[in-house]
Amino acid sequence: MSKLNELTVKEALEGLKKKEFTSVDLVKSCLAQIEKFDPKIKAFLRVTSESAIKKAEEADKEISAKGAEAFVNKPLLGIPYAAKDNYSTKNIETTASSKVLEGYVPPFDATAIKKLNEAGAILLGKTNLDAFAHGSSTETSDFGTTFNPWDLSKVPGGSSGGSAAAVASHMVLFATGSETGGSTRGPASWCGVTGVKPSYGRVSRYGIVAMASSTDSPGPLTKTAEDAAVVLRVMAGKDPLDATSSPAEVPDYLAEGKSFSMKGVKIGRPVSYFEMELEEGTRKKIDEAIEVFKSLGAEIIDVDMLSPKYSIAVYTILQRSEVSSNLARLDGIRYGHDRNSFGFEAKKRIMLGAYTLSSGYYDAYYAKAQNRNKCTVRVL
Repeated sequence: MSKLNELTVKEALEGLKKKEFTSVDLVKSCLAQIEKFDPKIKAFLRVTSESAIKKAEEADKEISAKGAEAFVNKPLLGIPYAAKDNYSTKNIETTASSKVLEGYVPPFDATAIKKLNEAGAILLGKTNLDAFAHGSSTETSDFGTTFNPWDLSKVPGGSSGGSAAAVASHMVLFATGSETGGSTRGPASWCGVTGVKPSYGRVSRYGIVAMASSTDSPGPLTKTAEDAAVVLRVMAGKDPLDATSSPAEVPDYLAEGKSFSMKGVKIGRPVSYFEMELEEGTRKKIDEAIEVFKSLGAEIIDVDMLSPKYSIAVYTILQRSEVSSNLARLDGIRYGHDRNSFGFEAKKRIMLGAYTLSSGYYDAYYAKAQNRNKCTVRVL
C-alpha cells in the first residue's frame, strides 16, 4: 500500500471501512507531509493539527461502533481536507489572504464547509490564495507566494493555488476552491489535479468572501475525477442562506459517470475560441478531448459566442465593478483592518470598479457590459 496521504478519497474510504487503518493514521500521515514539504511549497496559511486529530479520534470511535453503516449519513467520514482561506471557518482565522482581514475569526462556517464537516470530513487547515482571489498565480497573496510542488521555481496558478498545491503534493486528500474566471480549473491544470467549476448556484456561496457575486462558483479540487464526483455531491445543494443557489436535485455524480455513455448529449464548440492563436500542444489536447467525447456518443456542434476579444473586456468591467461594491464593506470598523491594508491588486480593482459604476460612466461601461453579457449562443 502507498503512503496513506497518497491515497485518493475513494481508496481511503475503502480502507477505513475495512479497518485497514484509522482516520488518526490518515490525518497524521497528511500532517507529517505538511510538516515536511509545506515550508518550501507554502500552500497553507494555518494548520489545525490539534482539532484535526481530535475529530479523527471521534471518527474512529464512530467507525468502530457502527462499521460501514457509519458512512451512510457521513460519506466523507475520517477524510482530511483543506479549505481555501476565503471560506469562512468557525473559530478559525479567515483572511482571504489579505492583511485587511488579518485576525478576523468568523463565528460561523460557510455552508460548503458545514456540509463537508457534517459529512465527516476533517479540516486540516486553510490554504493560500491570491488576496481576495484577485489573481491567477497565487503571487498577490499578502502572506507570500505559493510554489508549484512539481517545480518550486514555478507558481501553482490561482487563485486557488494553495489548495491545488496541497492536493498535488499529497498534503490532503482533497481541498476546496472557488472560481470566478479560472480560479479552480487554472491551478488544477498547472498542478496536475482535478478541479471542478460547477454551474453557478450549484454550490452555496454563503460564507465565502465574495469577489464577484454574480459569477463566484465554489467547487472541489481532488486527485481524480471520481473523487471530485464524491466531494461535489456533498458540497452541492439548495441553501436557504443563498438565494442564488439552485433548487435542482443533486444527482449521484459518481453513478452517472460510470455509464461512460454520452449518447444524446450535445457539446458546443465555440468557433471564435478556436480561431485564436493557440499553442499547438493546447490545440492538440483539445482536439483529442473532442474525439473522446465523440467516441462516447456525444454530438459536437459548432456555436457562435461572444469573441474572447470582447468577452474578456466584458468580464473585466463586471468583475471589477462587483469587487468595488463587495469590498466597500471592509472599512475597518466591523472586522479586520482599515483600507490602508489593501494590497496593490485590490486597490487597482476597486478603483476601476468604482469608476465604471460612477455617475456619468455607469451607462457607458457597466450597463453596456451587462447587456453584452446576455448575448445568446447561436448554433452555426
